[in-house]
Amino acid sequence: MKQISLLNKFRRCVCHFFKKVINLLTMRQLVSRVINRLLVSEGFTPVTRVSPAARSQAEIHSHQRTKMVVGLGNTGMEGTRHSVGMAVLGALASRLGVAEHWRGDKHVSGEVIVHTHVVLLRPRLLMNINGVSVAKAAKKYGVAPENILLVHDELDKPLGKIAVKHGGSARGHNGVRSCVDCLHTDVMQRLRVGIGRPLGKTSVERHVLGRFSSEERKLLDSVLVQSVDVLLSLLPQQQDSQSSASSPAGGRRAAQSRDEDKCSDSTAAQS
Repeated sequence: MKQISLLNKFRRCVCHFFKKVINLLTMRQLVSRVINRLLVSEGFTPVTRVSPAARSQAEIHSHQRTKMVVGLGNTGMEGTRHSVGMAVLGALASRLGVAEHWRGDKHVSGEVIVHTHVVLLRPRLLMNINGVSVAKAAKKYGVAPENILLVHDELDKPLGKIAVKHGGSARGHNGVRSCVDCLHTDVMQRLRVGIGRPLGKTSVERHVLGRFSSEERKLLDSVLVQSVDVLLSLLPQQQDSQSSASSPAGGRRAAQSRDEDKCSDSTAAQS
């Protein structure tokens, strides 16, 4: 009887512990959602079409759709696994020959490049509230959510693997969740760049906030080239003429047919 009583007590303790953990996680998500909505609430309404006023403000005078590519990450923590989206965006800017054109924009809390029909955005906020910057930039530059492409790290894919995801849930990524909360939709396209899960007893938080090892950096160069190739295939066709320049990783844009093959291989497991 004593053993049964102890076993029941142990079960109750375990249940109580997990209930506390679930409540804590739920509370953190709720607080994060409230903060996101409060920060972005000043006059924000989701963009459903490009208005003439927004085009004028963004200095875009064309009937073609404007796309915005966002590199998610933590401000001040460039070079970490969690900020690999920012590294990809830097490589894209270099490939397009506009890497010197970044400018700070206090209104959107980020750094911006407006290039033809593409807006590049690097939020200058913490990952959990990146969506505030994305929502404000979408409003300022007249970009509809379905024309926003988020580039971010992906724990469930090893380094060297990338995939395109067309909308859907945030899959536990706080930066994507922030964007969904602030834009009030989950239709944004994403480029998921694998960083792999931690080995041994290393916590997920320490892993994602850590820097790439010397061995990983060798592979990262080719990942940046491959990621930029995929991004260019998703952007307006007029960008193709820009893409023959060398990337920061030393890669060169291949012939269009070979590029398409590479893109289809790297994104075969699109979700």
